[in-house]
Formats: sequence, C-alpha cells, structure tokens
Amino acid sequence: MNKVLVTLLLSLGLSSAAYAAGGAAIVGDAEAGKTKTAVCGACHGADGNSAAPNFPKLAGQGEKYLFKQLQDVKSGKRQIVEMTGLLTNLSDQDLADIAAYYASQSMSVGAADPALVARGAELFRGGKLEEGMPACTGCHSPNGAGNALAGYPKLGGQHGAYVAKQLTDFREGNRTNDGDTLIMRAIAAKLSNKDIAAVSSYIQGLH
Repeated sequence: MNKVLVTLLLSLGLSSAAYAAGGAAIVGDAEAGKTKTAVCGACHGADGNSAAPNFPKLAGQGEKYLFKQLQDVKSGKRQIVEMTGLLTNLSDQDLADIAAYYASQSMSVGAADPALVARGAELFRGGKLEEGMPACTGCHSPNGAGNALAGYPKLGGQHGAYVAKQLTDFREGNRTNDGDTLIMRAIAAKLSNKDIAAVSSYIQGLH
C-alpha cells in the first residue's frame, strides 16, 4: 500500500499541477501560458528572467507557488503597485497557464557578494536557533530549489534586492500573505538589516 501511495505521489509531482477552484480542477497549460505573458515580459523578461533586480525572476519558480501569488495579487491579498489592475480580467485558467509557463522555464544564475557569503550561508543553513529562527533550508531546500509540491518558493538565483525587499516587507508587516501561521513574518522579525543583506546576497548566488 505504501509503495502504491509513493508511486502515486511521485507521478503527481511529475505531471502538470492541478488546482481546485470553484469545485473544478484546473490544469495549467504552459504553451497557452506563453501567449498570455506578453505584458508580464515588460518587467519579468520574456522567459521570466527579469533584468531589473527589483522585479522577481519567475522562471523555474514552482507552479503551485506562482498560481497562489497570482491569485493573491488579483484578489488584493498581496499588494504590488506595479501590478494594479493587470490581472483583473484574467480567469483562474489564465493564471494557471501563466504559472505553468514560467515554471517550465529555467532561472538564470546570480552571484553573491563574497564579503557576505559566510554570514549569509550561516543564516540560510543554520538559522538563528538561539532566537528560535529555523534554517531556511527546511522549506526552501539546501540548494534553494524550494518545494514545488508544498508551494514553498524557489529562492536560489533570485535577485538579492528583491529578496531583501520581501524579507523587509514581511518584517514590517507590509506583506502578509504567508498564511495563518505567519511563518515568514515570524522569521523576518528576527532578522536585522545586516542579516537581510547577507542572506539575500547568499540566495542570489545559490544554485
């Protein structure tokens, strides 16, 4: 029975993600999503690798995570000024297709500041246990690949400036869509500005 369950879970992990919305399952279509990302490309790049460090790389990001973020932006649960109104007329199928397309791309590799690597690695891999802050690896994996099935985002290679802003926003309560457990807000609350700079730079070069 356990073998059957494991096989089923693995097969689900290798297939396109399906989402429940309004009682119906939605499966993202990457090819259809490609045609729906023309506007997105202005900030995030045609393949999801943004050139500007303030706009996140979407390429290679987990499909489940992307779909949730798109839904949160559309509903207003996650406020991003630059995206105001851009998703208003898109259906859940459109959002699932866009998520599938970006998930099918490969994220480009960044580079870390050598002066910050040691401290960044210490925080990412070891957390701040004396303050009750767990290591980032628990949810985002040792190489920053995240956990696509669980909906935990890929971090490795992401722009450091973007990561730093998200951590700061979580810490200051400007971003609140981290679920009922407030996990990211609780973690970010234990990070100083220097900590955020170090771990964000480390993440940028992680692959």
